[in-house]
Amino acid sequence: MLTFHTKTEQETIELGEKIGRLLKKGDIIAMQGTLAAGKTTITKGIARALEITDTITSPTFCLISEYYGRMPLYHFDVYRLEGTEDFINLGADDMLYGDGVSIIEWSEKIMDELPSRTIILRLTPQEDGSRIIEIENWNNGEIK
Repeated sequence: MLTFHTKTEQETIELGEKIGRLLKKGDIIAMQGTLAAGKTTITKGIARALEITDTITSPTFCLISEYYGRMPLYHFDVYRLEGTEDFINLGADDMLYGDGVSIIEWSEKIMDELPSRTIILRLTPQEDGSRIIEIENWNNGEIK
């Protein structure tokens, strides 16, 4: 497991950029963390590394946002889904096994539907406003 401590929103975005530079077609990131943990913030950095110029927002009400840059980014928010059946009914397989990178916020709800190679990114906000970010199942190289 890799562990990072970001002290500001900008540091969280910068960590996202470092991660994004190393992502490959077909990578899936399962984001886990409480409300306001920084899931969308780190996604902004990943998108920047993928050369996406659109404004990244939480897809809470639309469930899936698609962005295009160096490769597609499929940004899911499964918070409002009842479970794995709802996720399957979204047609998520086409994106998860497609030509881009998938990021899934609130992935705890659908982990049994994700492949074993899924990268787990857990964000834990601290009382001082900083974040502890843990990455499991990372095989994409060193994050510098």
